[in-house]
Amino acid sequence: MRRLLPLLAVLAFASIPLWLKDPYLLNACVTTGIFIIAAMSLNLLLGYTGQLSLGHVAFFGIGAYVSALTSLGFDIELFGGIRVVHEPWPVWIGFVLAVIIAGICGYLVGKLSFRVRGAYFVIVTISFAEVVRLVALNWVELTQGPLALTSIPPFTLGLPGLGYLDLYGKAANFYLVLAIGVVCYVIISRLTRSRVGRAMVALKENESLAVSVGIDVTRYLILAAVTSAAIAGAAGSLYAHYLRIIDPDVFMFLYTVTMVIMVITGGKGTLAGPIVGGLIFGFIPVVARSFASPESQWILYGALMILIVFVLPQGIVPAIERWFGVVDENEGRAKLEPAK
Repeated sequence: MRRLLPLLAVLAFASIPLWLKDPYLLNACVTTGIFIIAAMSLNLLLGYTGQLSLGHVAFFGIGAYVSALTSLGFDIELFGGIRVVHEPWPVWIGFVLAVIIAGICGYLVGKLSFRVRGAYFVIVTISFAEVVRLVALNWVELTQGPLALTSIPPFTLGLPGLGYLDLYGKAANFYLVLAIGVVCYVIISRLTRSRVGRAMVALKENESLAVSVGIDVTRYLILAAVTSAAIAGAAGSLYAHYLRIIDPDVFMFLYTVTMVIMVITGGKGTLAGPIVGGLIFGFIPVVARSFASPESQWILYGALMILIVFVLPQGIVPAIERWFGVVDENEGRAKLEPAK
């Protein structure tokens, strides 16, 4: 039954556009789904290796800008008078490049920052995110700076000779986000349940002991950083082509905080944790907007977060798993006991 839960969840999510006709709520579903994918990527780093990255939004923003610029094209002049002209490419190529370049940036940051631990690692990641934001803000010739990149084309599906379908609508984008989310979930699931995933968990639980049994710390941490950054880049690409406009605000620290809240409250180190946390804290503003003022919404948001952390310090999903684990254990004992 437990193995069927992910499939049932996917089917339930796939049915949403069939009965939810409110454009505002469907838009909330799409944006929440994108940030759930970003939270899943952060969970791979925070939940399975124990490394807190407060600059994770940098990879999200890099994916958004790379994908947008690839599909829009650009004409810039580099140092020495060298002019670079790029003609617009198909959107799917921009998506692939967003994943690759975000992964490369994750490798570079990991290679440099995993030489330190704790607060020093956090400072490095925050600094990296701020540098990338300043580049996006000040390189006006490439990124348009605060004026934003506009008219970003939507994702397109189709084959030559058979026609193409532009994913303008909210329902179409919902299914696209759902499909990419399922792929990311499967990748993270296969990775964390493999020998590599067990090595990552060993590093989180006791790094000294893991090193003593021959686990290469830097290798596995960098692998987690690359995979995490690549998935965040994919989420950023979805975000750019859905909104069709991006500016340096995509690097806001608030987005990283949102990802961390989704992971912590849902349950870090669990596959379903970022999804549950994302659904709760993605829809709280939507629900609260109907009856509370903007200030009250933030108070409610923070109060619920504090309540969950105090009552369920390990997160919502681990608490549910413990409850079902007790039930399963009792059922197992009953089956082993001889009939009287």
